[in-house]
Amino acid sequence: MEQKYILTAFGKDRPGIVADVTQLIYENGCNLEDTTMTLLAGEFTLIVLLSSLDNDPTDLSDRLQNACRRLEQEKGLSAFVREVESLEGFEVGPFSPHTIRLEGMDQAGIVYKISRYLASHGVNIIDLKSKRQFMPQSGTALYSMEIHVQIPKTVSLDEFDKGLSRIGDELNVEITW
Repeated sequence: MEQKYILTAFGKDRPGIVADVTQLIYENGCNLEDTTMTLLAGEFTLIVLLSSLDNDPTDLSDRLQNACRRLEQEKGLSAFVREVESLEGFEVGPFSPHTIRLEGMDQAGIVYKISRYLASHGVNIIDLKSKRQFMPQSGTALYSMEIHVQIPKTVSLDEFDKGLSRIGDELNVEITW
């Protein structure tokens, strides 16, 4: 049975980080399935989904854990790996995919308030990207966010929109979807 793992790693940005992490995956007989990699505050970060190509992955988890420790000792990368349970038999109810965009002055609590609202309506976040940047003329911090979500078909989109508008007004940010 194929085993799946999520591996996260990060370290001070430098050439070769992706090669170091993917070497670990390859040398342990695994296949890279999905990835998210980005640079954050001078740290290169990776989240990868990998699967075992080995028919008998009994000690694979231990080998991957040891390889992560070696990455830290030899390459200065903090790395962690965890087995992911199979999603066989897991059913997601009917939903509609949407993208929510937000832009406004940066302030504490934007992601919390939006994500709490989404969770209270059973909305699943699939992907969230946000960025804080300073306006060249004024130096004011601007926050932007894009969230890919799955909205259950049972949620009234009109009521959902009204709730997002209320949060946008409260935070003084523009929210579109």
